[in-house]
Amino acid sequence: MKKAVLCILFLTVFTACKSDKKETLIVEEKPNIILFMIDDMGWQDTSIPFWKEKTAFNNRYQTPNMERLASQGMKFTQAYATPVCTPTRVSLMTGMNAARHRVTNWTLNRGVSAVNPPKGLAMPEWNLNGIQPTDSIERAVHVTTLPQILKAHGYFTIHSGKAHFGALGTPGENPLNLGFQVNIAGHAAGAPGSYYGTKNFKKQLDKNSVWDVPGLEKYHGKDIFLTEALTQESILAMDKAIENNKPFYLYLSHYAVHTPIQGDPRFEQKYIDKGLHPIEARYASLIEGMDKSLGDIMNHLEEKGIADNTIILFMSDNGGLSAVARGGEKHTHNKPLSSGKGSVHEGGIREPMLVKWPGVTQANSKTDDFVIIEDFFPTIIELAGVEDYKTIQTTDGKSFTSILKGEKQDNNNRALFWHYPNNWGPTGPGIGATSTIRKGDWKLIYYHLDSRFELFNIAEDIGETSNLAFKKTKKLKELAAELGNYLRAVNAQMPTNTNTNQMVPWPDNETVLKVYF
Repeated sequence: MKKAVLCILFLTVFTACKSDKKETLIVEEKPNIILFMIDDMGWQDTSIPFWKEKTAFNNRYQTPNMERLASQGMKFTQAYATPVCTPTRVSLMTGMNAARHRVTNWTLNRGVSAVNPPKGLAMPEWNLNGIQPTDSIERAVHVTTLPQILKAHGYFTIHSGKAHFGALGTPGENPLNLGFQVNIAGHAAGAPGSYYGTKNFKKQLDKNSVWDVPGLEKYHGKDIFLTEALTQESILAMDKAIENNKPFYLYLSHYAVHTPIQGDPRFEQKYIDKGLHPIEARYASLIEGMDKSLGDIMNHLEEKGIADNTIILFMSDNGGLSAVARGGEKHTHNKPLSSGKGSVHEGGIREPMLVKWPGVTQANSKTDDFVIIEDFFPTIIELAGVEDYKTIQTTDGKSFTSILKGEKQDNNNRALFWHYPNNWGPTGPGIGATSTIRKGDWKLIYYHLDSRFELFNIAEDIGETSNLAFKKTKKLKELAAELGNYLRAVNAQMPTNTNTNQMVPWPDNETVLKVYF
């Protein structure tokens, strides 16, 4: 009897396995990768509890497909993004922390800051033109993007939905210039003019505006919601990759649940019938419409027989909106977390995150390990089996594939950093020009305007109700030193105090700290 030898190779590795008389080549397929990114979805905007207990918000919202994804994969309870959208998306695309890439606020028009500085501060020359595929654009960061790397290694790269990577009138506004081979409805703006096909997804039917969603003309005048249109187009793009026998990377970046808070008519009435505030009923319908999209994508993978070779990652770009435009009391829509979008309190940066890696992640598993948005860059590259790549930029992200394999990380030895030397606009807890560090259970926030600190023990005080800055001065000094050292190491920008005409001091400045001793 002939002796046979079986050789299994992973991802892109090719080799020959010899039997007694012939050579056999066996190649394992590259996995398809889907990143399902939601806009402005809060940690509590789901029926899945990401806390130690289920809350009233978890009972309010209906997200059965998030529950389905969680039952098949891993839930991350301490996953972080930045307080606003563009910095998060740039960190995702580049693997850089916002302090390093300097796209520290949301972008729109070339050369123009969308928000005026607050009284008392002058903003630094931050990269308000976003990321670019060239070094010829002023006030921008020239980078090698995630989809660019995946495309170079055989992936069919699909962008669907919100882009918001680069300013209007720059190459970076178009995802096709950033490594995507398909662009569905992505451009410079970060919000839709309308969610309604009957309104052509425009702010005003009879007038053009920067907010009008491009590229969906086939749905104009039709009774279809934007979330559904993006889903249908994403499925068509995936099918193209499947037909061509190409692995695909789908970045399905929904405009939902960003303002304008317009009701999805498929789901709105049942929330009205529950007695919700009319705005909150519309908001809940946006969430459920997004969840239906997730289910439709998962169903399609199963129908095509590729679910077992498709990795799905689910994430939001910042915390849930709460300071403006919502029904009910401000800054309460993410409780027990404090505040919301625009804030470095947990409500503005902690996100609902799920990952299904078939055959690797344990079904219905959970991790409390820290991850932050720049970690997606090296993780997705590793999931794709890519090893030989180079980037123009220095990256900061740390792959979390080991977490997906069930290995426990040491949160006490990893520091996470946020840097926002800008002005969002609204006011509220944790909102303002800030620099922040989280290490272990401790979180330190440094406010640029008045050089004051907030220090919280997140494990004991998840709602950030008790500022321990004057009680735990040793911990404050320790974290301030690490924060200051990091900011200087990445050449972070600081605002200027307009009263003194001096740069805001670093958080470990002796004069700043002596107030607390």
